[in-house]
Amino acid sequence: MRSSAHRVSRGIALWALAAVICFATSPAIAQDGFDEALTPEQRERAYDDLALRAAEFEARNILKQVVKLAKPTVVHIEAEKQEEGRATFYGRSRMIEEAGSGVIIQYGQGFYVLTNRHVVKDAKLANITVHLFDGRQLTPQLLRFDEETDIAVLGISDSNLVAARIGNSGQTEIGDFVVAMGSPFGLSQSVTMGIVSAKGRWNLELGDGVKYQDFLQTDAAINPGNSGGPLINLRGEVVGINTAIASNSGGNEGVGFSIPVNVVVNVARQLIEGGSVVRAFLGVNLDQDFGPEAAMQMGLGSALGARVKSVLAGSPAEGADLRPGDVIVRYDGVRVEDDEHLINIVKLTEIGRKVPVMLIRDRERVVVSVEVTDKPKVQTTSQTSP
Repeated sequence: MRSSAHRVSRGIALWALAAVICFATSPAIAQDGFDEALTPEQRERAYDDLALRAAEFEARNILKQVVKLAKPTVVHIEAEKQEEGRATFYGRSRMIEEAGSGVIIQYGQGFYVLTNRHVVKDAKLANITVHLFDGRQLTPQLLRFDEETDIAVLGISDSNLVAARIGNSGQTEIGDFVVAMGSPFGLSQSVTMGIVSAKGRWNLELGDGVKYQDFLQTDAAINPGNSGGPLINLRGEVVGINTAIASNSGGNEGVGFSIPVNVVVNVARQLIEGGSVVRAFLGVNLDQDFGPEAAMQMGLGSALGARVKSVLAGSPAEGADLRPGDVIVRYDGVRVEDDEHLINIVKLTEIGRKVPVMLIRDRERVVVSVEVTDKPKVQTTSQTSP
């Protein structure tokens, strides 16, 4: 069996939980020290005292409750598919198994499994098996996916299914404690803990057609086989879908990436309802010549941002009074790095949302509200047109 996980460029994030577990020294031990002078009676008293302190700590350990609530919602996925470029002596492609993870959600009256597209890529429905936490095995009745975000949805049907609670990844902050659950190396229902190390990671070289990215970075251990499993906050809510790792060895090195659940839900909803995904549209052509020199002339301290070259008639940008020459520096609270970055975050926006856009106009900051739409009313003329 071959496990599934994207790998990206080198990186290491370090984190220690030393401040969480901190016990005062047992009086019996403090009095006599850790040496051979302890009598059997003193050792018994020390063990009893330690048991009390451990019980106090365990009573405050909410991780157990998080895992207990999440466990029935996490699944192991096996997908049998034909290996590309390999053939047997009989002229048939060799069958291989891809393993990954997923999480059950409820949408309307139906139940679905959220996972990564690369886990089930090229597999037929009949060759996909969803393993529930209690040992049941299901064959999905529906498979839909979005290649450009690496998100897939499996439709399942059975009694006594438990759906996960969905959180708000927009409220997730750097430093928040999170739990990753899944099947690393085929070891189902594995649990690791870490923090959110960074937000808004993009432009990772994932290959496989993954185009639009806005990852949460975490140091919770993610390994091959964790792909598609949930990243969960301390409220027991799913805030991300684990997708990729940065590794030289192929295993966990403290840098994992999860798709924010707000992005996942937006894509999954469209896949369930219509079978495909429509991207948001802003309606500007961007100036590819914008750089450090132009930024200095405008009084900007750096070349961050994207300068508007033209505004398309009838577009959301025109409705929000964006003008040629405006430099968009923040979109929906996210600092815009360049043209490509702006296009990326616009395309991941839920259609119909009103988004605050901060721009520099005549050396002054201006904030406008833009309601992105799904279809341009005019044809775009530039490849740098979100």
